[in-house]
Amino acid sequence: MSRDTSTRIADRRLTGPRGRAIAVGTALLICAGAAGAAAASDDGGSRDAAHTQAREGAAHTQPREAAALTGSAKLSRKTTEDVTFTFDAHLAKRDNMRPDKATGTFRFVHLDRPGGKGGWAEGRVDCLMTGGKVATATGIITGTNLKGIKGGRVGFTVHDQGKHDRVGYSWASVGGPDGTKKLTKCTSAAPFEKVKKGTGDFHVRPWHPTYPTG
Repeated sequence: MSRDTSTRIADRRLTGPRGRAIAVGTALLICAGAAGAAAASDDGGSRDAAHTQAREGAAHTQPREAAALTGSAKLSRKTTEDVTFTFDAHLAKRDNMRPDKATGTFRFVHLDRPGGKGGWAEGRVDCLMTGGKVATATGIITGTNLKGIKGGRVGFTVHDQGKHDRVGYSWASVGGPDGTKKLTKCTSAAPFEKVKKGTGDFHVRPWHPTYPTG
């Protein structure tokens, strides 16, 4: 694709807590027994409730997934170009050691100006790895207005730095996505692009792989 349309796309298009004395004495014993049983019951109920709350609290603090990359933002440009990247990639806890089991979607759009002409592509995520606040993901393009790239694999890298996020993409050195299916999963370029202030934000959930102990 031409530097004119494709390259930009590369650049471009680029979110869980349950006798009376005998009679009186017997009544007191019965009351005392009932009170004791009630107290024991209340105490046990309190303990059960406390344990339930503790379990729910622990479940809340534990991540619901092994890794994630979400969010949308525009890239910083000194020209009128309007370049947007959007990610919704997730790795389930059960697949912690299988980053190639990641699921989700991606989309990138590169226009010559806001609302203008350009290219776009979207697809399904097929790999996700994160380290601290840096994420690398790849995916297969399933929809696009660019010829020759549908079915190809592309890669992305995001550095979640709060208000100063950065983005990289696998076609950075070749001008634009070329439809290759040979790109290795979870492979991309360094996050050299800056996100334009006030246009969005990316969020990375750190991955914690299980290391060998023996």
